[in-house]
Amino acid sequence: MIIASANRLNQTSEYYFSRKLKEVRALAAAGKPIINMGVGSPDLPPPPHVIKALTSSLVDAPAHQYQSYKGLPQLTEAMADFYQKRYAVTLNPEEEILPLMGSKEGIMHISMAFLNPGDEVLIPNPGYPTYTSVTCLVEAEPVYYNLDASNNWMPDYSALEKRDLSKVKLMWVNYPHMPTGAKATTADFEKLVAFAKANKILLVNDNPYSFILNENPQSILSVAGAKEVAIELNSLSKSFNMSGWRVGMLLGAVDYVSTVLTVKSNMDSGMFYGIQKGAAAVLTEGEAWFSGLNEIYEKRREQVWKLADLLGCTYDKNAAGMFVWAKLPEGAGDAEAFIDDILINKSVFITPGSIFGSRGAGYIRFSLCVTEDKIKEAIGRF
Repeated sequence: MIIASANRLNQTSEYYFSRKLKEVRALAAAGKPIINMGVGSPDLPPPPHVIKALTSSLVDAPAHQYQSYKGLPQLTEAMADFYQKRYAVTLNPEEEILPLMGSKEGIMHISMAFLNPGDEVLIPNPGYPTYTSVTCLVEAEPVYYNLDASNNWMPDYSALEKRDLSKVKLMWVNYPHMPTGAKATTADFEKLVAFAKANKILLVNDNPYSFILNENPQSILSVAGAKEVAIELNSLSKSFNMSGWRVGMLLGAVDYVSTVLTVKSNMDSGMFYGIQKGAAAVLTEGEAWFSGLNEIYEKRREQVWKLADLLGCTYDKNAAGMFVWAKLPEGAGDAEAFIDDILINKSVFITPGSIFGSRGAGYIRFSLCVTEDKIKEAIGRF
């Protein structure tokens, strides 16, 4: 006997990378010399003192007990200091910050906290696929707003204002943008906040890429009045090479944060003590850390540009983040077929832009989370 799955899964499939990486691993197991340029999982280590902070904490008396749902005060204070220093945003560490087990879980918690079945959610196209899947899982309705290179991948407000927004409750934005790497200015964030206020929409900026190849990290919360309608997700995964640690944060006004805490406190029993101690330690890193990290990514990006040139692609050299978003040449055909051909014949895995929405058709995305030597090896295969 097989018990039927919940109806909410009817509009949600297995995450693309979960499915595709099975194929990639199978090819590797069969002896193919796979170079994985698809996934944005940092291959570099976090700072050494962070490892020491975690391991030395294991002998502390509370190390193996349940932890506070709101995180250690040391961690939330470090997050507040980080936002003050890096974004010039003042936050109350006790009320306006909620540590998360990765910002990805925050997408689910926010959706569960604010969305009812039938509520509409504005989702960028192209954009992170999880915004759509989580919206469907909570039985809300995804409504896509198109982004285009001609507008620097920013919302077209004239087009949005022509739509019926009466059922829209939440809007996902993500700057620096994934997958395109587009950077928002202060003026762009001001327009977003004004739009959200005018239409009574909760705005969520997903902000994990602001320190990667970006000379001007920004938070939407730095805009005057933003806390009335905006909250932000951030993460240690990309900025500090700690993706496996699963440390993120939700930031915003106390009413919004406490609403999400109502959901989260029923879903887990607090983050592991040692990870919190390590996370608090890494947030004290200075400018030298980011400079060193970006020096490595700059060298890798230059090699990826060479590979993209070999494939006849075009790309924006001013983009931020740990990816290169590249437009396929005319006549290249379907992006998934294009990358599958490369995977089989060159043993190089690249992400097709179509997985990020219909506006990603005709694009591919290269990850910079692979060594410079491996990128050169990939170039040699072409």
